[in-house]
Amino acid sequence: MHASKADATAGAGKQSPPVTLERHTPQVAVVTLHRPEAANAIDAAATAGMRDAVRATEADVQVRVVVLRSGHPKVFCAGADLTAIGAGRTQELFPGDGGFAGFVRAQRRKPWIAVVDGIAMAGGVEIALACDLMLCSPGARFSLPEVSRGLAPLAGGLQRLPGRIAAAAAMDMILTGEAIDGIRAWQLGLASRIAPSAELMALALTTANVIAGNAPGAVQDSLRMVRLAMAFGEEAAWSETPRAEQERLHSGEVDEGLRAFLEKRPPYWPGA
Repeated sequence: MHASKADATAGAGKQSPPVTLERHTPQVAVVTLHRPEAANAIDAAATAGMRDAVRATEADVQVRVVVLRSGHPKVFCAGADLTAIGAGRTQELFPGDGGFAGFVRAQRRKPWIAVVDGIAMAGGVEIALACDLMLCSPGARFSLPEVSRGLAPLAGGLQRLPGRIAAAAAMDMILTGEAIDGIRAWQLGLASRIAPSAELMALALTTANVIAGNAPGAVQDSLRMVRLAMAFGEEAAWSETPRAEQERLHSGEVDEGLRAFLEKRPPYWPGA
């Protein structure tokens, strides 16, 4: 589950969309959470925005990688909007089979990179966990405080955190509700890369561009297999290996990759 404070009265008048989608390059999209008056808490509008961002980036054949960031300088996401939960509108935050924020269980073929600078708590951590890579600043703070509010982190905290970091560390975060900082998150392997706040987004875009420069089909097949192994164990991934091998051999990417290597030039991937 998820929880956060939200100011229901802030931001009267016309506001910016709570989620925006823009293009950094033709291959790299950037999704920004922007509800500064509510610490980026997820309400119905933010949920719709996240759901639409997933659909748009999945449908766009040019997009290969998506970067998820916050427009707030001190907060990534504070979780679910308690105003909506208190008003009995919890279901608005769980559309269809997408799970919380229309995102944590959404079907995605393309890799997402979470950029966490500042506070990520409750559902904010779960949104970041739903991404395939996470980068953070030393000053980032991660917490799952649901147990202190009579809730439980059911939108991915319980399901995913023990698979991302050591089980003992995950249990400590879940049962105490206490926060860890970005350095500790990086040490535990929750974040794959760490940089000062002023350099973090540049590092995320550099990482995204490196991924986008690789064969898109190979990246997506690799991502699918890793997700299978993480969710269902090694045998589940092995059972899919023959199909993945055939897809790779008949994709055209292998031929182009080998030609580019021999000709000492960057590859031009089929369909790009």
